[in-house]
Amino acid sequence: MAKIIDGKQFAADLRGKMTTQIASLKEQHNIVPGLAVVLVGEDPASQVYVRNKGKQAKECGINSIEHKLDESTDEAFLLNLIDEMNQDPAINGILVQLPLPKHIDSDKVLNAIDPAKDVDGFHPINVGLLSTGGKGMIPCTPLGSLMMLQDYHGDLTGMNAVVVGRSNIVGKPMFNLLLQQSCTVTVAHSRTKNIEEVVREADIVVAAVGVPELVKGSWIKPGATVIDVGINRIETDEGKTKLVGDVEFESAVEVAGAITPVPGGVGPMTIACLLYNTMVAACRHNNVDMPEA
Repeated sequence: MAKIIDGKQFAADLRGKMTTQIASLKEQHNIVPGLAVVLVGEDPASQVYVRNKGKQAKECGINSIEHKLDESTDEAFLLNLIDEMNQDPAINGILVQLPLPKHIDSDKVLNAIDPAKDVDGFHPINVGLLSTGGKGMIPCTPLGSLMMLQDYHGDLTGMNAVVVGRSNIVGKPMFNLLLQQSCTVTVAHSRTKNIEEVVREADIVVAAVGVPELVKGSWIKPGATVIDVGINRIETDEGKTKLVGDVEFESAVEVAGAITPVPGGVGPMTIACLLYNTMVAACRHNNVDMPEA
């Protein structure tokens, strides 16, 4: 039976360390990290997410600024707001909550954010820095996944890793992060031949493909570590809905050495890493070292 990697507890511990570090930044350098979140429209899931971000930011000592804009907000207004935030020294991190209304070009908006304040790590400059081993902002979900892997394994050097999924948000950055840790990395996707055999070679499996329970326990090498990034809502036989990952948990937990559950695995780490990136950005903007936790 696999060890369950508790992402909720890991995220709480990370926020606890950050609270200490941010208090130290304030005391020693009079720095209070600032995170600005922009929400356009009334998407219910986005509203919950933004509310949680604001609450957790405040608990850590981060100054949380929220801009809630009407669904009809035009692109020019949003771009002007981003420009103002780019110029504001009190704001270290800028996050525009996706999805945006259809009349706004998401790429144009994300690319307008100062890369040094792009705490989501989606700006092309940060993507390029990650792929070349530079010092950019790392996307939150892959960063959280890596933190949990390093906590469990310590050194990842020489391990075989398979990333299932090639999205810009998780799959590709995860590939680059694991490569930086000297893993041998394969990216599998919908066109991969004999995908079960490819996955079965892996010491580490990161599933981020958005297909409910695609990866079966029979695909997992005995003792492998499984990081399940998927969050899929499916209907049960009773007509209710439940959240499942991209991995069939019941069969995989019998084979794997360690596995993240859904919910309660990678999900909580995403917001924690967003706050972590905000703290990193504040240190870089002010040219100070990260305090000890």
